[in-house]
Amino acid sequence: MLSDDEIKKGIENKTILIRPYNEKDLGSNSYDVHLSKFLAVYENHELDAKKHNKIKHFEIPPEGLVLQPNELYLGSTLEYTETFETVPVLEGKSSTGRLGIDIHATAGVGDVGFCGHWTLEISVTKPVRVYADMPIGQILYHKVYGKVNNPYHKKANAKYNEQAIKPKESMMWKNKF
Repeated sequence: MLSDDEIKKGIENKTILIRPYNEKDLGSNSYDVHLSKFLAVYENHELDAKKHNKIKHFEIPPEGLVLQPNELYLGSTLEYTETFETVPVLEGKSSTGRLGIDIHATAGVGDVGFCGHWTLEISVTKPVRVYADMPIGQILYHKVYGKVNNPYHKKANAKYNEQAIKPKESMMWKNKF
């Protein structure tokens, strides 16, 4: 895992991009990311892995928004990131976890070459008010050993590359099974 010094070197040599970047968000071995103002929920109560499940986007108002249990919210990071020589791993912060907020169900490990805002799969154990720009998670960077032959940003079938700031729904339906 990269230390703060190694993350800074990655930013300086352009193998890691974080935009916006703020030195105060650099921890000893991670970088804190923030919740954007955009959230989404699925339109249908029942989801189908073989179908395109549509979502509706909305914004967190200045006074915050109370998230409810038993609802899946898709959020996104305020930060846009690019990672070319390390594996980015998104984890929740202990402060959000202690509020009963989970920021991802299974998708915490990124790919070498991922470029975009991270979509968050947010669920809560009890009602909790969240705010745009609040610290929501942290990205850790792990070294890759060996040559990466197929970085994510060059994959023809990369479904989530160049991800915009608005959360993106599941693209499972594009898989053949």
